[in-house]
Amino acid sequence: MLTVLIECRDQESELAQTLTTLVAGAVEGLICDVVILDHGSNDGTARLADAAGCRFHRDWDLRDIVAAARGEWLLLIEPGARPSLGWIEETAEYIALNTAPARFVPSRHHKPSLLRRIIRRYPPLERGLLLRKSQAQALAKPDTTLADLVAGLRMKVLTSEIVPAWAARAARAEQKV
Repeated sequence: MLTVLIECRDQESELAQTLTTLVAGAVEGLICDVVILDHGSNDGTARLADAAGCRFHRDWDLRDIVAAARGEWLLLIEPGARPSLGWIEETAEYIALNTAPARFVPSRHHKPSLLRRIIRRYPPLERGLLLRKSQAQALAKPDTTLADLVAGLRMKVLTSEIVPAWAARAARAEQKV
């Protein structure tokens, strides 16, 4: 079973997109709970998390959050990121057979230009991350964020794609124009 951890701040629409994708994982029995770690949102993030049945935390310590996670594996993901078709089966198989952290492969339909890929560093959670709860507990320190938790980890790469969170942010920006 898998616990999903998502950090956010004023990202209600992006969070809604991610949670919509995760519903299928819950229906299939892969996801046992979703935890939203908030950084002072002023939008409807708390209402959305409550309506979706997520645990919502405004003041949190990652060590406590990880210790309370119901799943033996954690999926760390950015609001707006959406795993693509086939992710449920591959993730279930991976966590049954492996112990090493893993990430998804970027969606081939949402790649930045070649120049941007060369000069840009990927945010640590842009491709999502599967991590054993026990490993996360060992890595979590006071005032640790999800991005800090994954820094320096060697990860395997799954074949399932993920639509990065920046694609959702770009679509939201276009809607405002």
